[in-house]
Amino acid sequence: MELDYSFLKGIGMKGGQIHMLIRKRNELLQLQNAQQAKHSSSKRSDGADVQTDPVRPRNAPAQKTSGGDSCGPADKPSRDNTPTSGKRHRRSSNSQLKSTDEVLELSNCRPFRSQNTDFKYVKNRVLAPESGVSGLITPCHEYKSFATAAELNRNQLQSKFACEVIRFASACMNIRTNGTIHFGIMDSVEDRGWKHGQIIGIKVKEREYYVDALDYIEKCFCESVQEIARKCIHPPVFVEVISKDSQEQRFVVEVDIEPTSSLVKNRIFEVYLPKYNEGSQKVTLTKDRALYQRVGAKSEPIKHNNLATFFQGLQDRDAQREKAELSSAELHTEISQNLGRKLSILLNDGKSYMDYSLRYILVTNRCEKNDLKYINFLMHLNIFCVFDFDEDSNVSGLYSKYKEHHATRSYFLQDFSNESKTGNPSSQKHLCLFDQTSWIFCNGRSDFLGDEKPCDENTWIRMKKKYLKKAITRICDEILPKRSFIVLFLLLSPVQKPLVDTFQEFYTEMNGTEYIVCIAESRENYGKWANLAQASCSIETLEQCSIVGMKLSHVDTTIQRMLPSTAQPRHLPVSTRGLCTLPSLEEEKLFSLEILCIDQCDDIKLDLLTEKEIQEVEQNFYRGRKIIWENFWLADKRRCGEIIEREACTDASKLLDDILRGSGLNYSVAKLKIFHHPGSGGSTIARQVLWKRRKDLRCAVIKTSYSPATVCEHALAFRDYEEKEISHCLPVLLLIEDYDEDYLEELRNELMDAVATRKINSPRPYFILMCCRRSNDPERLCKASPLDTVAVTHKLTDSEKSLFRTKLEKLKQKDVKPEFILTFVLMCEEFNETYVRDFVGHILQDIDRSSRDTCLMRYVALLNFYVPNSYVSLSHCEAFLGLGVYTEMKSRAYDFKSHLSEQARMIFIELRESTTYISSVRIIHCLVAKEILHQLSGNEPQSQLAMTLLQEKTLFENRFGREEFIKFIRDLFIRRDKRSRGDNTDTLFSPFIEHVCKAEDCEKAIAVLKAAYELLGRDPFFAQQLARLHYNNEKFEDAEHWAGVAKSHLPNDSYILDTEGQVYRKWFSFTVDKMTQEDTPESIIQKIKIALKAMKCFRAAQQAAKAERDSMNNAGYFGEVEVGCRLLRFLSTVDVFRRSPEGEYSELVKYLITDYIPKDIEKTWGRLHSRLKGLRQNLYNALEWISEDLSYFQTDKNHEKEEEDEKDEKEEQIYNPRKWLKRQSEVYAKFFISTSLIEDSNSGPESQLIRRMNIYKSGGGSVTNILSFLTDKKENRSAEKLEKILGFYTENPLRDRLEDNDLINYILCHITLACLAPGSAKLLPAQTLRELSVRFFKGKRPFPASAHFLLTLLYWPDEALDKEPNPDKDEILISALQTLKRLYDIKMKDVPTRKKRIYTHFFLGKGYGLGKIVHKTKIDKLISGSLDERRMKWLHGTVWNIARIRDILKRVSGWTKDRNLFIRGHMKEFPILPLHRDSVPPGNENVTFYLGFSFNGLVAFNIKVETNPTVSRPQGI
Repeated sequence: MELDYSFLKGIGMKGGQIHMLIRKRNELLQLQNAQQAKHSSSKRSDGADVQTDPVRPRNAPAQKTSGGDSCGPADKPSRDNTPTSGKRHRRSSNSQLKSTDEVLELSNCRPFRSQNTDFKYVKNRVLAPESGVSGLITPCHEYKSFATAAELNRNQLQSKFACEVIRFASACMNIRTNGTIHFGIMDSVEDRGWKHGQIIGIKVKEREYYVDALDYIEKCFCESVQEIARKCIHPPVFVEVISKDSQEQRFVVEVDIEPTSSLVKNRIFEVYLPKYNEGSQKVTLTKDRALYQRVGAKSEPIKHNNLATFFQGLQDRDAQREKAELSSAELHTEISQNLGRKLSILLNDGKSYMDYSLRYILVTNRCEKNDLKYINFLMHLNIFCVFDFDEDSNVSGLYSKYKEHHATRSYFLQDFSNESKTGNPSSQKHLCLFDQTSWIFCNGRSDFLGDEKPCDENTWIRMKKKYLKKAITRICDEILPKRSFIVLFLLLSPVQKPLVDTFQEFYTEMNGTEYIVCIAESRENYGKWANLAQASCSIETLEQCSIVGMKLSHVDTTIQRMLPSTAQPRHLPVSTRGLCTLPSLEEEKLFSLEILCIDQCDDIKLDLLTEKEIQEVEQNFYRGRKIIWENFWLADKRRCGEIIEREACTDASKLLDDILRGSGLNYSVAKLKIFHHPGSGGSTIARQVLWKRRKDLRCAVIKTSYSPATVCEHALAFRDYEEKEISHCLPVLLLIEDYDEDYLEELRNELMDAVATRKINSPRPYFILMCCRRSNDPERLCKASPLDTVAVTHKLTDSEKSLFRTKLEKLKQKDVKPEFILTFVLMCEEFNETYVRDFVGHILQDIDRSSRDTCLMRYVALLNFYVPNSYVSLSHCEAFLGLGVYTEMKSRAYDFKSHLSEQARMIFIELRESTTYISSVRIIHCLVAKEILHQLSGNEPQSQLAMTLLQEKTLFENRFGREEFIKFIRDLFIRRDKRSRGDNTDTLFSPFIEHVCKAEDCEKAIAVLKAAYELLGRDPFFAQQLARLHYNNEKFEDAEHWAGVAKSHLPNDSYILDTEGQVYRKWFSFTVDKMTQEDTPESIIQKIKIALKAMKCFRAAQQAAKAERDSMNNAGYFGEVEVGCRLLRFLSTVDVFRRSPEGEYSELVKYLITDYIPKDIEKTWGRLHSRLKGLRQNLYNALEWISEDLSYFQTDKNHEKEEEDEKDEKEEQIYNPRKWLKRQSEVYAKFFISTSLIEDSNSGPESQLIRRMNIYKSGGGSVTNILSFLTDKKENRSAEKLEKILGFYTENPLRDRLEDNDLINYILCHITLACLAPGSAKLLPAQTLRELSVRFFKGKRPFPASAHFLLTLLYWPDEALDKEPNPDKDEILISALQTLKRLYDIKMKDVPTRKKRIYTHFFLGKGYGLGKIVHKTKIDKLISGSLDERRMKWLHGTVWNIARIRDILKRVSGWTKDRNLFIRGHMKEFPILPLHRDSVPPGNENVTFYLGFSFNGLVAFNIKVETNPTVSRPQGI
């Protein structure tokens, strides 16, 4: 089976490991092929297969010693010289033994005579083959496995060791060559489990065994040369063998032989060899002395007949030795490396300046005090995070210096793992990772008061290494994409193992050292680090990525010269028209703002930018990338063409000037809105405004990834920075783009509240929020709010067309092809659909439809067309195209585009996030995406394309940027269009699902949604969509199933429970409307059961909604009413409840509200009776709740909807809920009215109920229904209806006690009638109504909010009724207002502020009694213009300039204190809610205002500081 990426990934291997394995496999195959070609004609004499050995020459002998030179019984055959026997090897070939077919990495020998304890060998690497004499000074090498001998007892071990050393030493000394004998290195390849020269190492029980073994020198050498031999044979050196896979300690024991000419001249060295006698268990010496010499790679005895020749050459060898020593002693001037150039290549590929888009991860250890002077270059690098192994760094090390220049956040290793003890969130957005340098203390902090203390190496490996691994994996796999960062190892002090572990983890995660750089001034520090790190990477590779021996001060200066910008300070404008400096430290503290300075970009070294780079910056903008500050800067410097200024930019600037002049209302936080078609330049216009105003306003762009509270805090600090008087600061212009409406409103309120606490009044706003957002219908949104909104469309004015044509010609003159500035070309054509279609068709003409990048293009087009602002991360694209670990990156100058087809390069635009520099890809425009989707699909339906996309495991399993990708996939299937978000329409399903249903069929939509449900972890909201899709296509059994699935995941979600209710509601309606056959008793029961199921689900949704703090979902109440009323209509058609001749449903009413059960259904309906008899109360409760709910909010969402053609019930419920409620109330009442029942029960409870139903039928019965009479254009008709309703009530309510709800409605009917017909004979005096309503104050039981609302209306001071101050009336008011506030807070929960806007029903007028109460509709009728124009007049306060309105309303007096507003009632003071918080003047002022009454208490409108203090002010009026 061939090993490939998918298989290895499937068995759990990581990307880096797979990369290394496949690379090694490929190297092996290449080597084998080359060797087979080279040696194809060469055969062994015995006909066996040729054994390939890339390290050792094939003809090298397998055995070095002849039988006669055996060192005794300790010698074993070669196979026994291995750690395991050949038999064991065959049994466990997959264990530690290395196959001879595997190519092992070469390793260097320890330098001759080196005592460097930091030098290490790496297990299973190979040394160069054993060598013979080479220049005498260069040592020859001999290897001994010694594996078996190392396990022997002391005598045996020492005799064997001494035997090998003395024989080798004799041979070297006789030939006069240096040499090293190595124990623990494989010396034989007879056992094919090993390679010649393979580093194995041996266990060393006691080092002195080996040292003492050399005492045999005195026994084996002639007495005359014993001292010389001692000096030539150096003591054993123990070199540690390291391994990533094993903690077992092994060594290679080496003995150096150095026969210097002064010692060995004219001497020969005959030796005995010690041998261990197994019989006597003693060591004996060989009988005769022998002379040894080096012959090739062997130490062999000199034969007797060759002795004469040997002696004759002695003087010649001495002379050669002496000459060799003199030659080696000469001083060779070392040619120093060009480390400056090497540093430039490592950091920025040899360019003259560094790439600011690259981030740096710094890994370092203790920085001495002297070195702190030379680390200034670090202050200018874009450092993402630091792995600091210096526990004193915060006190006296690098961190103490760095934080003087930059804002940082300090962490410990576990903060970056999922097992964080501190509970820090893992998301990089919350950790501010991209905005402030993260300083990770890897081995505790000495000054930290918590339990993170430093520990020794072994404890660190045991306790903290796992966190290091997780932190590095998280950074490399989830936060920073590959090729976007460099890991910089800065070795400033002696190295310890944890620092090496860090290298090994990065090496594995990053698939090599391409983006790893090491800087070490000390060769010693580097040597120890490199020797330990070679377990993962060869010394040679490490040297290629390391700068060693360069003084830190030189590194500092060299890197600073490579910076693309100068280190000059940035400046902001101040209120005195001067400037102030903004250091990096202060700027980084305001990390939620992208600050635009006066001298923005002036620090860029313009002379370093080539014309090509400048042209690329310009072309990127015209291709469709968002404009950057460098575009404006280069245009101002006349290094590129001017940027077109559309007329909308002038409009926005004029609106900004109006705001700054204080035109209109004096808001502390003003809004300037820019709505724009995608690709029309709205974002460019917003930034043009910022760029032009940066010298006279403080300007910044808001990063919406941070909370409104954080942005508010930073915005205030930004405004106040370096200002002496905070009351005279410059306004702050804040750009917020593609925002959520709730976010914007929350931010605005945070800013207004913060300003309010400062008690400062300024003629200009503190903050101006320039809100820039995409919209498919910007002109509609502009018309809705013309005084503060600019619309930017694809449509160009004549002057703009001329500017665009001229610009296009200039770009063409620069040899810019139109295909590569496609967005600009399309804008010149106003995104004409035909032009877009033809242009895209031309580009796609010869495209390879089967290629991988064409497939990617289709996927991206699918997302871009249906999901606004969607993109696909570059990491996902690379994984999909197979460019990740499959590609060997030879250079950092890796260009994703080079791997794309020409068509894809034109269509795709690579975006780079401004703060993270993370790249992503999208189609240049959504209209282009639409055309690509259409033209590349051919006959393939879009549902099939989506299904194929869902099966792309590479995209869904790619960890980097996964959250965003999954979000876009979810939006593709779930996100509905909403007009409130700027979409053209409101859709029932996502536009993609609606397209599939329309262009294909609902079965395809269901299939693709099911696939998405399974793929995305069985998401309950996908199950909910499936339920909705099924019931909309009348597949009710399936809809019931999917609603149940969604509910099983989220049993307490009100929206899912509502969907379940809608399934049964639609099912019930279908069975009633669509069934053609005549109803049978069974089918009637089935229909009733479905309806009752629906109502039960809706009631469950109601209960769930109450528990949800962050939403206000009232759909359960509306659903219950709709099903209940429909059920009543259905019951009225059942034979047993036929309508009476008088047209009444007396039999049905009698059944529903009494104990009566018709005999025909007594048994068959069984358990349904009790549930149906509860129907009236359930409906009543739901209608009352809806009425109360609508009382809080504006219920006339769109009067103009009433004038349109008939809308369905859902439209009416959304756009005119008041009308919907009135209609449903009438239906509800219709089936509970029976004259005969009244006659039967006289004045019993049934009679009271039916009277109440008559009130409902007449349009009363609830607060909202009664108030809706005030919106009727025919006031006389409404007045007559109200008089009729009052006629249903008792004539003497003071005597005949009404129920609480009836009393509320009764009093409200009088107030409403007084507004419509003040002279009506039915009206009771205001004093009587006060007496009736006092029950709401004195009663011990809870009353609804409407009861307390009536108390505020009736008991507000009245000049006619309250001639004498009465504190008891204040108590009633205080109680009512406090209760209203409490009930309001309960109702509003934690929903966004903009959804808490309440409706002011009444205003205080100039009359008396009931005549002083003026409803808002009366004021609306005095305002001219359309609904939107009337709204704008309310919003901007211009309604109060209308004389007729001022004539009917009464201005009351109050005062302010600490930005709070108060008014006096009868005797006591009351806090008042201002309509706009920032309309309250600062300090303590007397003010006047208009008073409104709402369900949240009293509201002040049009607050003005009193300018005529001589006017007497009666209390409370």
